[in-house]
Amino acid sequence: MQGGVSGFQNAPVTRAVVLASGLLSVVFGAQRRARALGISYQDIITNFRLWKIFPSVFAFQSTPELMFGLYLMYYFRVFERQIGSNKYSVFCLFTITVSSLLEILSLVILKDTNYISTLASGPYGLIFASFVPFFLDIPVTSRFRVFGLNFSDKSFIYLAGLQLLLSSWKRSLIPGIFGLVAGSLYRLNVLGIRKMKIPQVISSFFARYFGPSPGSTSRPSRSIVGNTPSQTGRGVQSQSSTGFAPIVEPPESSIAMLVSMGFDGNDARQALMRARNDINVATNILLEAQSR
Repeated sequence: MQGGVSGFQNAPVTRAVVLASGLLSVVFGAQRRARALGISYQDIITNFRLWKIFPSVFAFQSTPELMFGLYLMYYFRVFERQIGSNKYSVFCLFTITVSSLLEILSLVILKDTNYISTLASGPYGLIFASFVPFFLDIPVTSRFRVFGLNFSDKSFIYLAGLQLLLSSWKRSLIPGIFGLVAGSLYRLNVLGIRKMKIPQVISSFFARYFGPSPGSTSRPSRSIVGNTPSQTGRGVQSQSSTGFAPIVEPPESSIAMLVSMGFDGNDARQALMRARNDINVATNILLEAQSR
């Protein structure tokens, strides 16, 4: 399901989060302090070490968690391309804040029990919040069977998430569940969060320092439609004069769905025009174009 533009193009916020998570995980791991990153009731409430919240939000405690976590965050960059970096920044801040508050609340509630004392560190809130739009908005494009079991092209993402969710059992299960809760609250537009935007100066900072490097240029989008004209109006006029059915402008909802899967917007528009707005056929056209 890896579609569209590779790398972090049009995803500077994702790039910043991935870099922060990777660097902090390596630094604390090299100092053999990774196991001390998880927050506990004693740290936050008793000793009031609030500074531990920041590294615990970004740094993973083990190499397997780091690998699966970075892979999932890298894949979920498609949502930043879909809604834009500004709104995605709001999504990140909201889900990380809500999941962190719920984690602290759970430690307070469970402090007198032996169920759990320390929670796993890492951006579990952001990662598992992203599974909400992944489940609801990303369509299945292919299905297959392995040893009699049914799978889809989304199955590997779910399996990677399950591995991360159960990596530290109860210590990682609780942050993962709270991430799903945070993602659901964002989806429900609690407090009108989906309409909020961060100040322009902050979004400009991410675009400047975490966007594409000045020396790199985006590879022009290759036409996947053959002789389909780039100007829709011109295409309608020329085809009407030759007796063919005119090309109908694709609906924005169909384009947005393909973009959410990671495809380039212009390629998605051309593929839909070629497929006469059949989104399944357009998806196959885009996937075939990438395999060339």
